[in-house]
Amino acid sequence: MFYSHRLYSAQQSRELDRLATAGDADQAGIASYELMQRAANAVFEFSQLKFPQAHSILVLTGAGNNAGDGFLFAKQAMQLGCELNVYSLVDAETLKGDAKKAYLDWLEEGGEFVEDINRAAFNADLIIDAILGTGLQRELSQQWIAIIEQINELETPVIAVDVPSGLNADTGAVQGAAIIADYTVCFIGLKKGLFTGMARNHCGEIIFNDLHVPASVYSQVNEDAYLLSDEELSSHIIQRPACTHKGQTGHLLIVGGNLGMCGAVILAAQAALRSGAGRVSVITRTQHVAAVVAVQPEIMVYGIELPVIPETLLKRVNVIAIGPGLGRDDWGKQLFEQVIHQPHHKILDADAFYHLPDHAADLGDAVITPHPGEAARLLGVDIETIERDRFQAVRQLYQEYNALVVLKGAGTLVYDGSEQVDICPFGNPGMATAGMGDVLTGLIAALMAQGYAKDEAARIGVCIHAQAADAAAKDGQIGLLASDLFSFIRQQINYSTAVTKD
Repeated sequence: MFYSHRLYSAQQSRELDRLATAGDADQAGIASYELMQRAANAVFEFSQLKFPQAHSILVLTGAGNNAGDGFLFAKQAMQLGCELNVYSLVDAETLKGDAKKAYLDWLEEGGEFVEDINRAAFNADLIIDAILGTGLQRELSQQWIAIIEQINELETPVIAVDVPSGLNADTGAVQGAAIIADYTVCFIGLKKGLFTGMARNHCGEIIFNDLHVPASVYSQVNEDAYLLSDEELSSHIIQRPACTHKGQTGHLLIVGGNLGMCGAVILAAQAALRSGAGRVSVITRTQHVAAVVAVQPEIMVYGIELPVIPETLLKRVNVIAIGPGLGRDDWGKQLFEQVIHQPHHKILDADAFYHLPDHAADLGDAVITPHPGEAARLLGVDIETIERDRFQAVRQLYQEYNALVVLKGAGTLVYDGSEQVDICPFGNPGMATAGMGDVLTGLIAALMAQGYAKDEAARIGVCIHAQAADAAAKDGQIGLLASDLFSFIRQQINYSTAVTKD
């Protein structure tokens, strides 16, 4: 088994299956039933590795080839002497193709169904979810929802076959209800929907097995999304020559910090400094100047009451970040309108999105970093629409605003208008606290100021931010503060630099 970073839609996954079984002039195809047996073997071997003491196993089967995987798993477990309980949510006699053949093979082995799922579920040491696969696109029936919810109430460990049943493999949305798995064993192609949004609550640890499908098959199908990795990020870290000075590492301007909200610009500025920006200037309200300097004297702070950024300052900076604590009043609006017409590289967050819809055509070369609520406002929809299909939302944001988009949340998405969407696999629920977005804004802006292309800055910044949060949460996720990330951001960037140098 190994981990792949190429992610596919359900349709692309089916095409991989087809190519694997069809073969070509150079490669004999794998028999489709052989592929199903390999899938069942992969789940069985993993279950033995993780749960060697599991004697009583409940296998839940449904429609399609997932049911076939479940029956062949049950056959192997029976041969090993396990106590097997198999419960089908459909009439197995109606199955077709390889799934029907697997069902008949299981019957020939002596397999029997259980009628009382309640008793079988409560007595099980392990549950195998082989109900539904990648084809689910509609809401489940109430009968199936009731069974899935019953399974989710148990403390029994669950292994999902390919996709947790009830989860949309393309979007990560829950179709009424979805199995909460401890592990998901995914075959041939990793499904993009498993890595973002609600899917993060349902998949547990994802295990990938290519079932020995040859590389020639993968070369024929372009992935729809890509899972970011340490290795790729490290290869893009810029090395600093020994004679580097602050004039070569960027001058970033952060605009925000309206009345009562100076903490946002302080966090963004501190993050920028810890991310390597040579100089960081801040525009804020006059009464916040002393607080900013007291917290971080390295920040160059400008207090203004008239919402006008000095031209002399604009000429010195190479990147502008606007939004943290900006506010929605005239002060914030006029600063936004001045910034939006500047030729600088820009990154927008927070209150900047309140003013952006009226200036979409003026955005220029920019990065926007909305969370789902802000994305909903920018697209004129509700949050549920955003979360129902985060991939569609991030593409629509790009089309509407012609800017690189970082759609924050569990499994943050980064999209620059190319064929694939990038997904950040790092991060944890402790990040659900005020100020995390301000830190991310400062981090990405600092990388842009140092000379990173905006797409590299976004990908690297999102991952370093999430990895820093993972490191900071080792003592516990609850109570994690945005400011706890600073030392870990510095460590992460320098670690990546060291890896690249080696």
